[in-house]
Amino acid sequence: MYRIILADDHYLIRNGIKTMIAQEAGLQVIAEAADGQELLDILKKNQPDMVILDISMPQVNGIEALKQIHALYPEIRMLVLTMHSNIQYCYHALSAGAHGYLLKDDSATELLPAILQVRDGKVYVSPQLAPEFSWQDEKIQLTPREKEVLEMVVKGLTTKKIAEKFCLSPRTVEHHRSNILKKFKKKNSVDLINYVVKNPYILYW
Repeated sequence: MYRIILADDHYLIRNGIKTMIAQEAGLQVIAEAADGQELLDILKKNQPDMVILDISMPQVNGIEALKQIHALYPEIRMLVLTMHSNIQYCYHALSAGAHGYLLKDDSATELLPAILQVRDGKVYVSPQLAPEFSWQDEKIQLTPREKEVLEMVVKGLTTKKIAEKFCLSPRTVEHHRSNILKKFKKKNSVDLINYVVKNPYILYW
């Protein structure tokens, strides 16, 4: 069974989600949390395959919970289910480590497709917001080291500083930088940095 934990401060919402999930063979809700802190406490004892959580929750909000879960349990897939349709919330959620962003307005028809897509290692964005994300169908695959180098480049570190930080030779760092530029089809680091700053979720794919 694919194990899921729900986190939402409204019981009726959680109950509705659980009912829909029960319709799909192979999915199982193993625990529920009424706020972000309760979710984090549950995860200390029981790690699921996926967490479905709201953004607006007491104690610890969804964005902060995403950051902590991403840092502590990077293998857990995370799907945000929220009423916030502002694109900035979506950016923040994906940047914090979410693998999917679904609006509650869409949940009746999109919840199960969203869960299955995120389960299969893909990024899901609500149909209402999808036009803002032309990258969805052409996700750029970076190696773990390339992600680390890219993050340092965005922070403004030189090749020499990056090499020292990761105990690499400057030549190796330059090789990584060249590969990253090719993958993003950017001519130089300035163009690359501008792109990542506008699309920070790239660092969390």
